[in-house]
Amino acid sequence: MNIGNTSAATLGASTTLGALFAWRASQTPEAEAYRQYDPASQAWVSHSWSAMAARVGACANALAALQLPRAAKVAILLPNGVEAVCLDQASLALGLVPVPMHALDNPASIAYIVQDCDAAVLVVADHAQWLAIAGVAAALPALKLVAVAAGDIPAPPTAPPTADVGAPMLVALRDWLAVAAGSSAARPSDVGPDDLAAIVYTSGTTGKPKGVMLTHANILANVRALTGCVAVGPDDVFLSFLPLSHTFERTVGYYLPVAAGSCVAYVRSVAQIADDLLAVSPTALVSVPRIYERFYAKLEESMAASGGATRALFALTRAVGWRQFSRRQGLPVQGGAAWLDALLAPVLRGLVARKVLARFGGRLRFAVCGGAPMSQAVAQCFLGMGLPLLQGYGMTETSPVVCNNTIEDNWPETVGKVLEGVRVRIGENKELQVSGPSVMRGYWKRPEDTARSMTEDGWLRTGDQAAIEDGRVRITGRIKEIIVTSTGEKIAPADLELAIIGDPLFDQAFVMGENRPYIAAFVVLNGAGWAALARQLNVAAEAASLELKPVREAVLAQIQTLCKSFPAYAVPRSVRMELTPWSVENTLMTPTLKLKRNNLLAHFAAQIEDVYKKRA
Repeated sequence: MNIGNTSAATLGASTTLGALFAWRASQTPEAEAYRQYDPASQAWVSHSWSAMAARVGACANALAALQLPRAAKVAILLPNGVEAVCLDQASLALGLVPVPMHALDNPASIAYIVQDCDAAVLVVADHAQWLAIAGVAAALPALKLVAVAAGDIPAPPTAPPTADVGAPMLVALRDWLAVAAGSSAARPSDVGPDDLAAIVYTSGTTGKPKGVMLTHANILANVRALTGCVAVGPDDVFLSFLPLSHTFERTVGYYLPVAAGSCVAYVRSVAQIADDLLAVSPTALVSVPRIYERFYAKLEESMAASGGATRALFALTRAVGWRQFSRRQGLPVQGGAAWLDALLAPVLRGLVARKVLARFGGRLRFAVCGGAPMSQAVAQCFLGMGLPLLQGYGMTETSPVVCNNTIEDNWPETVGKVLEGVRVRIGENKELQVSGPSVMRGYWKRPEDTARSMTEDGWLRTGDQAAIEDGRVRITGRIKEIIVTSTGEKIAPADLELAIIGDPLFDQAFVMGENRPYIAAFVVLNGAGWAALARQLNVAAEAASLELKPVREAVLAQIQTLCKSFPAYAVPRSVRMELTPWSVENTLMTPTLKLKRNNLLAHFAAQIEDVYKKRA
């Protein structure tokens, strides 16, 4: 299938991501490549492919002047935007290895990644961010240079820094690029498909992030496969807001648009997504379920405040639209005469559905959802309104897409059919296992973890249980005890729980957040510890006091302090407390004193709904 003016054969001629970017810039030099909001002018600014190529070249000059060894690591801690793209592409062109990091992560987690990957260069958003990282006091012997994108720092160097200094040199990014502008340092020309294109850190069962090693060949194989099932081209505009530290965004929302010649517009912030959808009017959206859940919640809230006639019209539109969608896809249809739905659909589309779709900018040709399971109620609502919502499945270790639904074949209770070139099978314990050219090289510095992640015959263990029905993959459960939030983050609950009960205030701890927007903690307080805290807060040491706001805030602050070494997305944001211990007798513990998680979820069902309802 052709995508714009890029055929699969042409894409196949690019064996590295740097070569793909250079090819794109040569093919459509004046076309719009990126769009970003400029706070100074309060306007959206466009960047052409040729302008981007020039900026990438400037970054490459600066990096080349450092005379770093091949495969040196460049840690990029920036929000999504043109600067992050340029640094990524410059690193790839020089045979260096980008290490993308979540710009909102906590300093301890960032310091661990910088240390673990042996980063030689670190680029941060501002000076305060670097001070926070340095304040962790982690040993960073490999770090040679820290470049600050914004903020006040010491005076810039008068000459390009070299990599033989003993301590990291602190420079302003703009000054570093300017000083190195005239550099003509030799650049390697032998970057190959089997070289690393990124080390992307993902949470593991130990609680410490693991660096997934992905090669140029891994990622290009995934991009190539996607071009065969998602029709994108130069007229498409992607709206980007998932962090570039997520492989889902890197491949589908960054490298795929490069291959297709599509424009990528970067949102100002997650809080401004709704406004930016209207300003940009994208044709393509790559997201995790949480964004669609937010829109769905606002729709439900709006309907609750509306009159009965409006609510009835909305419900009818959703029901008729879902039946129409189901008939087109060959899904089972319950109720509703086909001829009557055909008559009602155009009217309801004009009265209701178009207004809903207008909230997404009114031009979406497809909206891709991955990273975590989506509620069927949310999927049916938007599909019924005519939003082309496509769910898929993948993981960082597979670069990442394994399978996905398409416009023509969209069964929302499944994650679609397997991409071309990817193979799947059902192994022991109904585990979905994956093989193919997009499977990672392994985990950085973790040969034992790499070995455990693979079967004896070389298939990747996903840790997910699945069934394959008529060629479509249906995820049925999880083998490993890992929480996947609705934003796609993976958290090992046992490690968080151990960190919490390390404090004498807590006798027991249970954290949850599967398919929820954040982690919540449920704890049993130690009697003596609770009495002391109650005296400190000047409240009665009784169960009723656990509902008081000062008590919750104090306990939550203590938990967050205990969990500060974890990634920001793993730190609990809400807490509920009990004084009665969980035990074998009350069915909340196993005979070996392990948590019965399903029983605890049932036990706390009402409180769980209250927690997320209030936070929302």
